[in-house]
Order: sequence, then C-alpha cells, then structure tokens
Amino acid sequence: MDVITLSHFTLLPLLAARNQRESNALVSPDLGLTSIFVALDANGVHFPDGQTLIWTDAEAISSDDVGCYALEDNAIRKIQMFSGETQRAVSLMPTPGAPTMLIAGFPMHRIKDTDPILDTQAKIKAIAPISGRVLDCNMGLGYTAIHAARTAQHVITIELDPAVVAIAEQNPWSRELFTNPRIERVIGDAFDVVEAQQDESFARVLHDPPTIQLAGDLYSADFYRELYRVLQKGGRLFHYIGDPNSTHGAKFTPGVMARLEKVGFTRVVRRPDAFGVSAHKA
Repeated sequence: MDVITLSHFTLLPLLAARNQRESNALVSPDLGLTSIFVALDANGVHFPDGQTLIWTDAEAISSDDVGCYALEDNAIRKIQMFSGETQRAVSLMPTPGAPTMLIAGFPMHRIKDTDPILDTQAKIKAIAPISGRVLDCNMGLGYTAIHAARTAQHVITIELDPAVVAIAEQNPWSRELFTNPRIERVIGDAFDVVEAQQDESFARVLHDPPTIQLAGDLYSADFYRELYRVLQKGGRLFHYIGDPNSTHGAKFTPGVMARLEKVGFTRVVRRPDAFGVSAHKA
C-alpha cells in the first residue's frame, strides 16, 4: 500500500464510528480515491498494512480544515513545506474530492461551488479537442497535465518550484503525473523553458499561472509572444485569469486580452465558465 494520506473529510466518519462503538469502519487511505476497512479499538485505528492511527492524532487531523496528513510509522506528518526557491509556504489542502495546493495562502484551484477536477476539466474543454503535443506552463499538482495526456500525444509540464514537486509526489491524486510516459516534467522558470522550445512545436498551450501578484512576468506581452511563437498554426491557447465577475478578473482580463491580440493571437474570447480566455493562432 502507498503512504496513507488523510484529512478531516476522511477522519470525521471514523470518529463517528468510534462514538457508536463500532469495531470496524470504511475509510479512504488516499483522500477519496479508494476505500478500505479498518479496525477500531480503544487505542485507535488499525490499517491493513499494520499502521495505527491513535485517537489523539485522529482528532488533530479532524480539527484541521486546511491540512492533509501522511501516516508513517504510526505517526502523522502534515504535508507542507517552506520553499527555498520562492520563500513561500506550500501545502496540500483537502477538499471533498481531489485536494488543491496552498501557496502563500492562495489555493491553486477553484474550490467554491466546484472542485479541482471540475476546474481542470473546464480549462481543458475551453480549447478542446486536446491532441498532438501540449504545453502546460504551470504544473502545480499536475491535474491539467494528467487530463491533457488522456488524449494528447505528449505533454510537457513546467514547474518552477521543487517544493511544489515534492508536495505533488505526496498527493495520491497526482500519481499519474509521475507514471504516465506521455507526460514530461521540466523543472525551471516557465519563461526560460518556453523560450528554449522550437517554433510551432505545440498544438495546444494551457497557461494557468499563479496570481499576477506572485508571477507578474507570466502575464507580460513578452511571455505571450513566446507562447505565440511555439504554438502551431491553427493551435489554441487557454489562459486562466480568475473569476471574471470579481474585482481581480474585471481589472486584469481586458489587459490580458489586449496583450494577447498585440502579439498576434486571434479570436481572443472570454471563457467565464473556465475563469479565463481562449485564443487561436491563425
């Protein structure tokens, strides 16, 4: 069995089963991907691989709304790091389904009235069909790369921060990022990595940067010019910006669209369902 990964969503049913004096219960050891039966007694929760989660640790996890935990050697460890690259805190944050990532307190996926997987699917749909070679400028937990690779020939996904990669390696929902042979992970600055790609080498580009406050250069005309250069004729770009009805979205979306058009993109249109814009290369 892989490392047991838990959150308050998975622990609350166990605590309820304990209160009802149940001797076993069904629980997910991987943040909702699968379920297994575990034994319960006065000491704690006993997993089939021999690990024991004591009740005080179970209560600690259940009281943390924004943390995911690994159970190793019968002890819990919060899945979080401080990035030496960006000097920002990085952690795995649970949702009722796939977790998201917190960077400097900002969730990297939409989680209000949706979930990270639906968020990812909306971005993919905005420039469907996905085929050929795909560039994913911002890896994060890898959900975009994973979903793109289901129909793409090859996906290159870029991540600046090794700490983000380390968190993704501990996320059960990110496993395919490290096992799918059609996904190529590149560590580096997205600007530099894209600059090194050949002209017209990608059929689709997915650009989902951190907020402009965290990564302003990834919203620049210079970067958009590089994205235009590496995109094939007839190719499509999706650029995530944020809620178009929010103050942030209303402020930055017109400027993004104008800069995309300035460097040559056509049919630059708002995609409010995906919180971004799509564009074509004629």
